[in-house]
Amino acid sequence: MDPELLKLALGGLVVLGCIGLFFGIGLALAAHKFAVESNPLIEEVLESLPLANCGGCGYPGCEGYAIEVVTNPDVPPNLCFPGKEAVAEKVAALTGKKMTAVEDTIAVTRCSRVEGKVKQKHKYIGFSTCTAANLGYGGPVSCPYACVGLGECAAACPFGAIEMVDDFPVIDPDKCVSCGVCVKTCPKKIIEIQTMKARVWVPCSTKDAGKAVMGVCEVGCIGCKMCVKVCPANAVAYQGNLVIIDHAACIAYGPSCGEACVEKCPRDIFRHYQGREVVARAADTGLKMAG
Repeated sequence: MDPELLKLALGGLVVLGCIGLFFGIGLALAAHKFAVESNPLIEEVLESLPLANCGGCGYPGCEGYAIEVVTNPDVPPNLCFPGKEAVAEKVAALTGKKMTAVEDTIAVTRCSRVEGKVKQKHKYIGFSTCTAANLGYGGPVSCPYACVGLGECAAACPFGAIEMVDDFPVIDPDKCVSCGVCVKTCPKKIIEIQTMKARVWVPCSTKDAGKAVMGVCEVGCIGCKMCVKVCPANAVAYQGNLVIIDHAACIAYGPSCGEACVEKCPRDIFRHYQGREVVARAADTGLKMAG
């Protein structure tokens, strides 16, 4: 090799080495100056969590919740839905916070598309997600508020608690931990987290009324507001053309609350809620109709 070229190459390597050394020292000094001391308590709390990273607690993953529950006095120890009471007790003990009750809740699908025999209005061809299908004129289902049926919620559920039966989501009560991922995923917003102590519920999310509903669904709520008028606890409201139930008010009123609204509903869509039995029956009904 030409001596001049060799000299030039070696000089370039020296210059690059000096630049690398300069930036390396700079990064090391910056890392030392801005280093954040790890909190061993955060690590302990994190290890006590199931590490599902479902986001049901409202924070970005289990680590996000561990940091907040340790450093923020206003964050309660019972927000880990997959861990339920056992994990809540561990977090409370580690953080020295007062243990609060862990309410038994479950995801429910507020849609009666299968039972109401809602038909398809067109055949959807495109990306096989409910979100994509919903962008095309509200999806292929005749009821604009009904489940699209492409199983985006089932695919998103980190616990495998949703099975698609007859193109409709059926929630497994033994696997559902109320993390809320399906609630955030559903573009129709027909999945809700509901207390297992609820006395009544309305498995319908339509915001239409009267003739519009009866034209597409055999059982859908027609917005007559009869349930609102007869509720002795004022626990039923009609907000945004949708029936909303204040379960806490209904439960506090007493066992008789729920009888009048169920009896007076002309569409039989206001129903008694029996927790996991209702979910199990819905699954069984879906399987029979699919078969």
